[in-house]
Amino acid sequence: AGFIKSPLSQKRLTQDSVELYCEAIGNPIPEIQWWFEGNDPNETYAQLWDGARQDRVKINATYNLHSTSTISIANLTADDSGMYECRASNDPDRNHLSKSPKVKWIRSQANVFVIERPEITSRVDVGSDKVTLSCNISAPHLSITGHKWVHKEKTLQEDSSSAPFTSYTIEGKMEEHSGIYECIFEANPQIKGEVNISVPPQVTAYKNSEHGNEGDTGVLTCKNPSYPAVTTWSWHKSGHGVSARLENASGRYIIKSSGNKTELRILKLDIEQDTGDYFCNGTNALGAGDATVSLRVRSRLAALWPFLGIVAEVLVLVTIIFIYEKRRKPDEVPD
Repeated sequence: AGFIKSPLSQKRLTQDSVELYCEAIGNPIPEIQWWFEGNDPNETYAQLWDGARQDRVKINATYNLHSTSTISIANLTADDSGMYECRASNDPDRNHLSKSPKVKWIRSQANVFVIERPEITSRVDVGSDKVTLSCNISAPHLSITGHKWVHKEKTLQEDSSSAPFTSYTIEGKMEEHSGIYECIFEANPQIKGEVNISVPPQVTAYKNSEHGNEGDTGVLTCKNPSYPAVTTWSWHKSGHGVSARLENASGRYIIKSSGNKTELRILKLDIEQDTGDYFCNGTNALGAGDATVSLRVRSRLAALWPFLGIVAEVLVLVTIIFIYEKRRKPDEVPD
């Protein structure tokens, strides 16, 4: 057996995750095992298995043309620091309890250093026409080489400063820029913090006016593009000066809501009952917001009216021409 790829030493912060990769080749295909030795002088190598360390260890292995194995450890602690060893062997007696294998296990090692995560203090300052986000590391014991601000996987700003403090200014009102912003301190390992701009729901209708034919199913949709997501959605219909709440149990109404979107379906539209204004209301921990959707229900014969109008016009013109031809005096009196 021989290694094609060996695991690489890495630095990580507490609460992060780490992944080590190992690949071996041989005939027959070798088996791969993972072993660990901690930094304690009295600690010896112990084999790791899938589900170890309170199910924080995951091991995935494939044995096809050659052997590949990946070990991942989630929610790292300081006790996870140490030497990780990938072992490979294809000797038939490699796991025998009494026989010694003819071919010894080959080994490839990697060190994992778990560093205590520095505390990041975040802040949001709201002005009349701008919002300023800031992050500060309380104990910058790592060497910082730059900063970066990221929102929805898009880099907004970056620099090469070594300061333990960074800020980002957004022009406009906070309701227009709500969401989760990441402040990243470039170091080894990388340090990330979060700044949240949270606002009440900014509910909008997908369409302010909807049309439907009598007997069909009407669909009204509202969404909330702001952060945090809506926790409770509700629909109401206006009529006779009051607003009635619509429920799924009524039979004709089906309401489907998930996170920042809600949908109201009205079965078998009726001109008299269903025409009117509908209100969608979204609520989260910071408040509520609503929007209005106007629904117009048309008769099934509505599409025929233009055609029937054209037919009527043609009939009138033909009648007029016929009468005119009948009553017109001849140019010459017959003998």
